[in-house]
Amino acid sequence: MDPMHTHGAFSWNELMTTDVEAAKKFYAALFGWTYEEMVIGGNSPMAGGTYTSAKVGESWAGGMMSMPAGEHNIPPHWGSYVTVDNVDDTLSLVEKHGGRVLVPAFDVPDVGRMGVFQDPQGAVLCIAAYSMP
Repeated sequence: MDPMHTHGAFSWNELMTTDVEAAKKFYAALFGWTYEEMVIGGNSPMAGGTYTSAKVGESWAGGMMSMPAGEHNIPPHWGSYVTVDNVDDTLSLVEKHGGRVLVPAFDVPDVGRMGVFQDPQGAVLCIAAYSMP
């Protein structure tokens, strides 16, 4: 199974933090992660910022980025992504079944389409439909 192309599979983990450089040092010391950085493009809420991808050897482990401006009430946290066939359709189902869309669908160039929702109990989950091979 390829989690980045299987509807319903957990596919990515991402840290939103107030200090990316400190997080990079911490996780490198714990897990031996190395990093690659890129500028976030598209209509993402984080467009223009830097995204840091973490690797274990040659395999991707997850990513990290700075907390969005104005998000002072949200502590640093790890978020998980679940792959979906269609982000817009899934976000419509979220509302139909009592959840709440927190971040409407947006595109990330060379990655895919994403969104964030909260289930009826309050848990937050990210979704993605990946465009990369």
